[in-house]
Amino acid sequence: MEYRNKYAISGILLYMACIVFIIFMTFGQDLRGPVWVVLFWIIMLFTAVNAVAKSFMQESAGRQLYYYTLANPRDIMLSKIIYNIFIMLFLAVIALLFYSVTSGYPIVDNASFLLSLLLGAMAFATTFSMISAIASKASNSGTLMAILSFPLLIPIIIILIRISLNAIQQNNLDINLQDLLYLAALNVMIIALAMVLFPYLWRD
Repeated sequence: MEYRNKYAISGILLYMACIVFIIFMTFGQDLRGPVWVVLFWIIMLFTAVNAVAKSFMQESAGRQLYYYTLANPRDIMLSKIIYNIFIMLFLAVIALLFYSVTSGYPIVDNASFLLSLLLGAMAFATTFSMISAIASKASNSGTLMAILSFPLLIPIIIILIRISLNAIQQNNLDINLQDLLYLAALNVMIIALAMVLFPYLWRD
């Protein structure tokens, strides 16, 4: 059902392309070092907000009741997470291509950066899927989502930026291995929390 909403993906791609174009018009191809890294992850964060954050909040009460009679809540949560991960991975590849063409590609350690891109896209997808499920049950869902997302996203973004900064300075996967394991562990923890909490939310 979500795959049929191709206009939503088209809108997100247009939004992402506009951000990259504005950065290109402002900085040109002179972006290097920390500025390139920070702007790239800002693009990824805002893309995730638009692509994934409303995953549950855009569902009507009637559709949610239909889902309730149709499937197990854990199956619904897991399917949402998997779908959002694929969407984020697709958007991450497109964002990196657009950004690299317009602003250069200063990365030296490709293995570390691409692994951080993979795990970062998964972290954004799993975090926003879980928070969206929680916030959708509240009356003021937008405010609640911002409050709940902040403490989860900050450590993810800090780790991603640290890995990326190392990746533009030296080609050494071992330096970033611990941070990559932290990201993987965060993904597993968030998915586990979603699987435990969502059935209780679903009853309401």
